[in-house]
Amino acid sequence: MPLIRARERAYNFKECDREQLYLMPPSVREWLPEGDLALFIIDAVSQMDVKPFYLKYRPEGRGQAGFEPSMMVCLLLYAYAIGIRSSRQIERLCERDIAFKVIAANEVPDHCTIARFRQENGKELERLFTEVLKLCAKAGLVKVGVVALDGTKLRANAALEGNRTYEHIEKEVGKMLKEAEATDAKEDGLLGREHRGDELPEELRERNSRLRRLLECKRRLEEEAGAEENKQREKIEEKRRPRWGTKNGAEDPRSRNRSLRPKQRQTSPIRIAGS
Repeated sequence: MPLIRARERAYNFKECDREQLYLMPPSVREWLPEGDLALFIIDAVSQMDVKPFYLKYRPEGRGQAGFEPSMMVCLLLYAYAIGIRSSRQIERLCERDIAFKVIAANEVPDHCTIARFRQENGKELERLFTEVLKLCAKAGLVKVGVVALDGTKLRANAALEGNRTYEHIEKEVGKMLKEAEATDAKEDGLLGREHRGDELPEELRERNSRLRRLLECKRRLEEEAGAEENKQREKIEEKRRPRWGTKNGAEDPRSRNRSLRPKQRQTSPIRIAGS
């Protein structure tokens, strides 16, 4: 069967248009299904008293605009509940993960801001996280992300069972915050406080300069591949060349290496007795 060239084939692909202007619904809440954990946490936090977080900001609104405290609370609680402890990872997810983008209302707080918010509001976060998870447990959830809300397997009366559940939640919240602090400290030591760790080099961040660099590197790779191909071709030709000289196109036996000739048997002179 003759080969069909690619341009002759009638491919049936979905269009991949990266310049399309509109991909998402107009409301960020519609980006997720109604039963998503992120939306549940947003609603749960909305039932809590978050006034203590606002008291640390200037009421007259002067200074640089900050991120909305209740949003930051939802962001940290959701991230920690699904096992994300790194502020750098939270920043990355705010750029590319739908649930994080919904919680952050399409904003991207940097990792320094995220870590600083946790450090400056440690006690308040511990209290509020505990209350939110207690509310989740009371609403019938046994697990929020990777966080188990009931750590006891024992049967007891309702009051005792509830107390054990709440004690377990308090321990889990304390553990989450300590792990987040330790993770950020470790990454700060490895990467430097201001760096996220996945940044492109300066000359590759802007698209035009990136394309120029990629084209130049592609040209160099092609040159290197061509040089290597020529080198291999020369090796093959070298192996195909006759090992001995030729005379009028035929092999000249006289030009052979002496070491390749059969050795002559050495004989010792005959000695005559009495001579």
